[in-house]
Amino acid sequence: MVSPNIFADPIATGAPPSNIGSRKDHPVVRQGVISNGPIGTNKFYANMFLGSQTSPTFLFPYSVAWAKGKGSSASWGLSISHIEASQRVFGNTDQVTGASSYYLNPIGIQSMVISAQELNSSTILTTDSPTAYSAKVQLRANAAAAPAVEFPLVQGQAFITAIYNGAVPLIQTGVFFKTVTKSSKEARSGVNKYKFQLQDGTKWLLYAHNTSGTALDLQVINDSTAKAKGQFYGTIQIAKDPGTAEATYDAASGAYPTGVELSGTANGATGTYTFTFTKGGLPGTPLLMFALPHQVSSFDDGTRAAVQSGVGLQTTTKGIAAAVLADSWTMVESMPVDMSFYPWLPGVGNKAAMSNNTRAYVRTIAQQELSQDILAQTDQNSVYFSGKALAKFANIILVLNDMIGDKDLAQTSLTQLKTAFARFAENKQQYPLVYESAWGGVVSTASYVTGNDGADFGNTYYNDHHFHYGYFIYAAAVIGHLDPSWVKPNRDYVNTLVRDVANPSAKDSYFPVHRAFDWYHGHSWAHGLYETADGKDQESSSEDVMHAFAIKMWGQVSGDSNMAARGNLQLAVLKRALNSYYLYTSSNTVQPPQFIGNKVAGILFENKIDHTTYFGANLEYIQGIHMLPLLPCTPLVRGSQFVAEEWNAFFSNGRADQVAGGWRGILYGNYATIDPAAAYAFFSRPDFDAGWLDGGASLTWYLAYSAALAGL
Repeated sequence: MVSPNIFADPIATGAPPSNIGSRKDHPVVRQGVISNGPIGTNKFYANMFLGSQTSPTFLFPYSVAWAKGKGSSASWGLSISHIEASQRVFGNTDQVTGASSYYLNPIGIQSMVISAQELNSSTILTTDSPTAYSAKVQLRANAAAAPAVEFPLVQGQAFITAIYNGAVPLIQTGVFFKTVTKSSKEARSGVNKYKFQLQDGTKWLLYAHNTSGTALDLQVINDSTAKAKGQFYGTIQIAKDPGTAEATYDAASGAYPTGVELSGTANGATGTYTFTFTKGGLPGTPLLMFALPHQVSSFDDGTRAAVQSGVGLQTTTKGIAAAVLADSWTMVESMPVDMSFYPWLPGVGNKAAMSNNTRAYVRTIAQQELSQDILAQTDQNSVYFSGKALAKFANIILVLNDMIGDKDLAQTSLTQLKTAFARFAENKQQYPLVYESAWGGVVSTASYVTGNDGADFGNTYYNDHHFHYGYFIYAAAVIGHLDPSWVKPNRDYVNTLVRDVANPSAKDSYFPVHRAFDWYHGHSWAHGLYETADGKDQESSSEDVMHAFAIKMWGQVSGDSNMAARGNLQLAVLKRALNSYYLYTSSNTVQPPQFIGNKVAGILFENKIDHTTYFGANLEYIQGIHMLPLLPCTPLVRGSQFVAEEWNAFFSNGRADQVAGGWRGILYGNYATIDPAAAYAFFSRPDFDAGWLDGGASLTWYLAYSAALAGL
C-alpha cells in the first residue's frame, strides 16, 4: 500500500550485503566538509568542496563562488553573479542543424561580493550540514576561527543571505559601484535597505536586519568596497532588481530559506510532490523563491496564486525563473501507472499482441540471439557495459516468455541470465563493488586498482551511477517478473543499487538522499566528484528516463509500492522537464531560438548547453544518445511531434540509411514511435546486418516493439 508520503520511509537501513567490501578512503578528499553522514556527490554545491573550491555554485537564478582573493574584486568573500540572456555567447552555426553549436554564460563576473574585514589570505571555506537540497557555506579567517560569515544555500533562493555574528561586513564588487544609496525608510520594520547601481547598469538591493547591536551602517570606501562602521550581528541579503521586483523584495526581506522538506503523494494516476521550505530570519515573513518553468507549469492552484506577476529573472540554461511568495510549493503530475514491461503508447497503453506469423518470425530471431554466450557477454570490466548486456538479454527473454509464449525456451535462457546476474550479486565481477564511507556509496573498485579517475566513465568518482546501476535494476525487475521466487534472495543487492542512486530518506545512514535526481531541476545530474567551472552536467536524457523506469518496475516486482510510486512520479516529472530543457520541438519557448534547431541538448550543464557528446561529434551520436535504450517509457518522454520533427530535420529521405554501425538501429528503434510499420520493415529486412545493433540492443526487442505498436 502506498504511504501518505512516498518519500518518508527508507528502502532499507541496514549495511550493504556483506560480500560488498567496505573501506574508509576515497581518492577525492572531503575538503572542509562538516558532516558525519553521507554526502551528496552530484549536488549543486559540490564545487564548494572540490578542487580549488572556487568554481561556481549555480543556484538558479544566481551563481555564487568563493572569490578567494582573486578576480577583479580581489575579495576573500562570496561573489554573486547573475547573467542576462544578452550576455550569452553562442557557438558557430552548425551546417547540418542550422543552429548554434552551443551557448554558454560568462563566469567570473563578481557583480556583488559579501565579505568581512576579518577575511584574508588565511581564510578557509567550510561546507556544513549538506543535504539533498541545501548546504551552509562558511568563511573563516583561519582554520581555528569561528565562521566570520555564513551563507545558507538553497536552489531558487531570491536573496543571497549572509549571517554575521560579530564580524565587520564588507560589500565589494568587481564591476564597480556607480551609485550607493541608503534608503530613507526601512524596507519593513527592522530591515534597512541600500540600493547599488553598478557601472554595467545593473541594480542590486541590499537588506540588513540586525538581531542585536546596532543597525548596519555602510561607508563607501571606494568604487569597489563599502565597509560597515562596526561589528554586525544579523543578516545581510542581496538581490538583483530586474526593474519590477523592488516592492516584492521589500515585502519578503528578512526571511531566508535554510532547507527543503520533500513530500509526495500518489493517488491513482495523480502524483504530487511538495517542497516545504524551512526558514530563518524574521518570523511571520513570507518566503520569496524562484521557480523554474517546468515547476510553474505544474503548480497546483494554491501555489500558482503565489506567483508574483512580472517578477522574473533569467537563468543560465532553464529559461526565466518566476518569483513565488509562499512557504511551500505543490506540483501535480499525471503518472504512467499503467505502463508495464511491454511496448506502450500514451493514451493507448500496453501493446503486447502480435500476429501468429510475426510471433513465429520473432521467435526464430530470439532463438538465434539466445544462442550467444550470455555469461561471456556480460563479463566485462565495466559496470555500464555489463549492465547493458544484462538488460539486453532480459528483454529478449521477456519477449520470448510473455509476448511469444515460448516459456520452455525462455526458462532455459532465464537460468543462464540468473547465473550471469549472480556474478554481480556475489560481487565476483572483474572490478567488484565496494562501499566507501568517506562520501557514502557503492562504487566500482576500478579507479582504486588502476589509478585512473576516468575508469568505467568515472564510476568510482560517482559519475553516471543512475545509468550504470539503472540497467542492473531493470534487468533484475525483468528476472523477478519472470520468476517471483528470485526476488527475495536478491532483494538486498538490488535495493543497495537503488539506495545508492535514489535513496528517498535521511533515515538511511549509508547513502545520501537522491544522489542523482534533482527534484528542483526535474532531471538527474551525472557529474560526480570533479570540480567544473560550468557546474554539474548530464548527457543522456534517455538513460535518465531508463533509470526511473527501472526503479518503477523493480518497485512493482519487489512489492515496494512507495518505490514504484516514486518511479512513476519521476517519469512524469522527467517528461515535463526534459521537453523544456533537453528535447526541443519548434514551439519550445524556454531555450534560445538560436539553439532549438538542434532538437536535443547534447550535453546540458548548469551553465551551458553544448550540442555534442563526450565520445564524438557525429550527429547520430548526439541525437542518438538521447534515444537509447528503447523501452516502454520512451514514447512517454519522446512524444510523436518531437520524434517527427527530429526525424524530418536530420534522418528522413534515406539519411538514416547512411548511418553506420549500431546507431542505425537506434535511429530506427526511435522511429517506431511515429511509424512502427516502417521500423519493423527495416528490422525484418532479409539482408539485416547485425552490425546495426548497439551492444545493449537486440533484434528481438526491436522487432517485437515495432510489430506490437504497428499491430503486425
